Amino acid sequence: MKGKEILKTLEKYFVGDHSLLYAVMGYRDRFISGVLENIVMLELKRRGYKVFVGKMDDREVDFIGELKEHRVYIQVAYRMEGQTTIDREFTPLLDIRDHHPKYVVTMDETWQDNIQGVQHKHIADFLMMEEY
Repeated sequence: MKGKEILKTLEKYFVGDHSLLYAVMGYRDRFISGVLENIVMLELKRRGYKVFVGKMDDREVDFIGELKEHRVYIQVAYRMEGQTTIDREFTPLLDIRDHHPKYVVTMDETWQDNIQGVQHKHIADFLMMEEY
């Protein structure tokens, strides 16, 4: 172990009700990405998925959802603001070499591309999908 790495944690924390977060910390625009992640995680749990965070080298997959033999990989971002964001969100999913569904979920209504089988979904469309 090296220096500060002893104190690092790879855990993510989620709230069951966003109003609790806002009541304690107030509303802040910078919370939007975290709130979107929280919404996706809660929806996966509601549908019965076991939810995990994936790590590959220095990259992270926001969610790996497992339901029986079915698996889904999900990245969550506020918007596709440029090539750096696109690379950051799509690359970890493109590096996974299986045939389970892979999604990048955002609030971006103008950016509509899918890349090499990884689907981009608006958060509302993602939440209304019958199955992932």
